[in-house]
Amino acid sequence: MLQLVFALEDKSPDELHEFERHKVWTLVPRPQVKTIIGTRWVFRNKMDEDGIFIRNKARLVAQGFTQMEGLDYDETFAPVARLEAIRLFLAFASFMKFKVFQMDVKTAVLHGDLPQEVYLKQPPGFYNDSFPYHVYRLEKAVYGLKQALRAWYDTLASYLLEKGYHRGAIDNTLFIKRSGDDIILAQVFVDDIIFGSTNDKLSEEFAVIMSSKFEMSMMGELSFFLGLQVKQSSHGIFISQSKYLQDMLKKFSFSECKPAKTPMSTSVSLSVDPTGVDVNASSYRGMIGSLLYLTASRPDIVFATSMCARFQAKPKESHLNVVKRIFCYLKHTPSLGLWYPCETSFDLVGFTDSDFAGCSLDRKSTSGGCQLLESRLISWSSKKQSSVACSTADAEYVAAGRCCAQILWIQNQLMDYGFTLSKTPICCDNTSAILISQNPVQHSKTKHIEVRHHFIWDIIQKEKIELLYIPTEQQLADIFTKPLDEQNMLFFIGELGMISQ
Repeated sequence: MLQLVFALEDKSPDELHEFERHKVWTLVPRPQVKTIIGTRWVFRNKMDEDGIFIRNKARLVAQGFTQMEGLDYDETFAPVARLEAIRLFLAFASFMKFKVFQMDVKTAVLHGDLPQEVYLKQPPGFYNDSFPYHVYRLEKAVYGLKQALRAWYDTLASYLLEKGYHRGAIDNTLFIKRSGDDIILAQVFVDDIIFGSTNDKLSEEFAVIMSSKFEMSMMGELSFFLGLQVKQSSHGIFISQSKYLQDMLKKFSFSECKPAKTPMSTSVSLSVDPTGVDVNASSYRGMIGSLLYLTASRPDIVFATSMCARFQAKPKESHLNVVKRIFCYLKHTPSLGLWYPCETSFDLVGFTDSDFAGCSLDRKSTSGGCQLLESRLISWSSKKQSSVACSTADAEYVAAGRCCAQILWIQNQLMDYGFTLSKTPICCDNTSAILISQNPVQHSKTKHIEVRHHFIWDIIQKEKIELLYIPTEQQLADIFTKPLDEQNMLFFIGELGMISQ
């Protein structure tokens, strides 16, 4: 931090040099009828994935909260890649057996061209002695502006489209280019870009064209992205969050706790517990938030975490004990993660399941589902249904509809990768729900099911999916709808492609 203070006192911060070099602004007389946006300095200590300080950083940020919609900006939305899209990208890389690389755009926002007329006050501590009352007119975006990320994305997308790439039909953060039988893919998450190709020359070409337009920091093979640790080998790709997990255990004082073999006891039934002892709500929510972030690579704790998350308003000691059990389980499995092998096919399959009236608060059911590309787990969910189910068939049918929607999204994504799928199997262990999905006549006993859930019948008729029966003991989605004993937990973890490294 002292380095930052000294830099400001010397009036030579690197940030202002970047602004001048990129021709971000022009000093002009103060206009009379325009909003003049304030600025401030933000100081930050940057760390690497091991928690080691790399450098101190000072960044000039616009006070975007003073901007007026329609006057200072129009559109602010910028596409951001979903975690499922990132996992799908890595699954495809493992299947095609190519390496994934990573690059970082330096001062990415400063490359974004602004279509609007925007003015900034002179930065604190750096007023022009000759023109102290002048302001800066922005030619390009700066951090803090409402439209900054939108401007950066538009600039990047336009450049890649000029170079022969095209955007994904569903995921606009995916850019693709084909050359004969080879393909190169680039996935963008703000200023972080991962890319890979079946031809090394295409990857080298991509790095060259990006470096010629933007200042890039080449980071080599992908190893850490969006909090995910990625290990690439000739046998496959391993995804985990072991470093984050260790830091989380240390933060909440669970480093020396007694390990547990399952995240939740099968005998536990959470309720409001009005007579229970109150606990610190802020600490409880912090633990839940940390666990939810960890579910990006740990589907085995999704159900237990989502159950505990329902009691964040007034947590009791009974709820906290269940959360502690999850931490004890994580202590037992610190290096567990997702394994994407090279030597398996790329067939898409879904699993769907539901409990019945499992929530003690409102008697709503919990839908669980997961989607795999053979043995590569791509997405999963455990979510309480929006309405009360009147039967197990009702609950299972609603869960199947949710799984169907996710399958359709993955099918559309895979079209950009060159796969056109039909009749994707969705495995369900309830024959009544399967029969409802196949019957075009809505009998009186199914009239209570909302129309939006019946779209699955239309999808089946179009042969996009097929709903198949699977025995309950083989239903992988069980792990997202109920607590399991140790034997079943180990079985499902293995079937979902999770290993320790």
